[in-house]
Amino acid sequence: MLKQCLLRPQTVAFVINQTPLLLSSRLGSTRRSLWRTFSSTNNNDDVNNDNKPRLSVAVVGAGPAGFYASKYLTSSVLKRITQSTSSGDNDDTPPIGFSGIDIDLIERLPTPYGLVRYGVAPDHPEVKNVENDFAALFNKQGESQNSSINFYGNVDVGKQIPLSKLQSLYDVVILAYGCQAADKRLNIPGEDTLEGVLSAREFVAWYNGHPEFQHIGPIVERCLWKMKKSNTTNDDDDITETSISPARVVVIGQGNVALDVARVLAKGKPGLIDTDTPTSVLNVLKGGVSHVSVVGRRGHVQGAFTIKELRELTKLDKEGHNVSFVVRKEELEMGMTDASMEELKGPGGRPKSRIDKLLQDNAVEEDAQSTDAEKSVEIRFLLNPTQLAPHESNLSKVGHVLCERTRLEGDPGKQRPVGTGEMEELPADLVLVSIGYRGMPLEGMEELDFFDSSSSTVVNEHGKLPGENNLFVTGWIKRGPTGIIGTNIMDAKDTVKSVMNYLETSVPVAGVESQGRDGLNDHLGAHDVKVVDWNQFLRIVSAEIDTTRLRSEAQPREKILAVSEMLNAAQR
Repeated sequence: MLKQCLLRPQTVAFVINQTPLLLSSRLGSTRRSLWRTFSSTNNNDDVNNDNKPRLSVAVVGAGPAGFYASKYLTSSVLKRITQSTSSGDNDDTPPIGFSGIDIDLIERLPTPYGLVRYGVAPDHPEVKNVENDFAALFNKQGESQNSSINFYGNVDVGKQIPLSKLQSLYDVVILAYGCQAADKRLNIPGEDTLEGVLSAREFVAWYNGHPEFQHIGPIVERCLWKMKKSNTTNDDDDITETSISPARVVVIGQGNVALDVARVLAKGKPGLIDTDTPTSVLNVLKGGVSHVSVVGRRGHVQGAFTIKELRELTKLDKEGHNVSFVVRKEELEMGMTDASMEELKGPGGRPKSRIDKLLQDNAVEEDAQSTDAEKSVEIRFLLNPTQLAPHESNLSKVGHVLCERTRLEGDPGKQRPVGTGEMEELPADLVLVSIGYRGMPLEGMEELDFFDSSSSTVVNEHGKLPGENNLFVTGWIKRGPTGIIGTNIMDAKDTVKSVMNYLETSVPVAGVESQGRDGLNDHLGAHDVKVVDWNQFLRIVSAEIDTTRLRSEAQPREKILAVSEMLNAAQR
């Protein structure tokens, strides 16, 4: 594990499998000297900056935002180091007072990748492939001795180490922990009191194997298979692994997450068998759900979904999933106001026009709905949920969603739903609320006025927090829960630009080096935190892809669902 090697004449260092291992706190001084020797040793390909300290950066959150920030900050710093040492006196490139960069990605869970692992739909493996790009940052470890990156999994910033402590240890701290801690709310009766009302965030985390949401499974199972209908219950003896649940599910909200949820519920086990959906989840979903309604207050032109997710719903039956797609022609016509027509013709209207055509091509009259499919997904427009009502035979459980018909008023791009007084009741055995996520502050952040409760984001200007500090932010917690994974690229570059501007004006005292990861290791070791490093995470991955765990050759992995089991796998 520890190998002594000769790097150059009279220079001896300890190389530890490319990534320094986490040692106990009593070995802090030894670890510090080992790391400094390893990090500052140069070869002929690296820039000679021995008299300058290395930039130490802590990135809080190992999702896409954190990885992109790490990638682009590393490249920017190394480029600036090269420029500052090779340019002539007439070059206007601002100097940088560092010889290299060390980044520590700190993640609350034992596993990295954030929403890519626990948010992307399991039947979208092409999107999950971005994990390979992120892993490449660690696979390249050791290619340049002017940079390094470490992973600190199972470390909760704010609880196991205060944010202020990180600030004191590192030159730069970048917050990239996302908006996965809370949900936007409907604020209607029944939302908090009835069983069977969940957020889409909770449901998505459960079907993606998030270790903190496994308690959702029994709730979903009761809603899908233990409904009370006319004082009778489903006979468990008649339920098989491919049985279709007679339950009716209402998804409130019309973004891509809502459509993902509807598709997963409709497909069930037969349609997800070759994905990384946990087996325990498939055993609950079984053959899928008989009817899913996706409800929105506004019209189809204002829907937040994209054509890709919509098209997938329209193709379910053709692909053999036994699911019909239903959209009502009358509701499309009601939403096609003059302002909506202008929205389709105006700037950015082309994607909406394609969606309009796809929906119009699939629309049917309400009285003409008929299909041989045993399951259906229906998108309902211009319905505003006003109350979640209990089931007649079980007053503690949701049974109906009471909706008011709306009409659109306002100028193009600013139309709002207005109630008409016409009411409609939708049967519901399970309600999933998908109207957006909310960010939450880290412990100790609110009293510093760094968090904007109205937008649920960290206060910032181009990623820099206000005041004289070394704090930056990127990703959802910077801009709000919008965009796709790739949106984080430009967002990270914007923040990195602010970091570089900060470094140009805040060059440290010559020869003074922050404690960085040495200080972090000392703190975590002193508090007995069970840190998962990158090599240990790879052991978790190895356990998940073990063929003895997989249900088929096509299944990419069977995720470990408990943190304790992850930690055990990490130590093997």
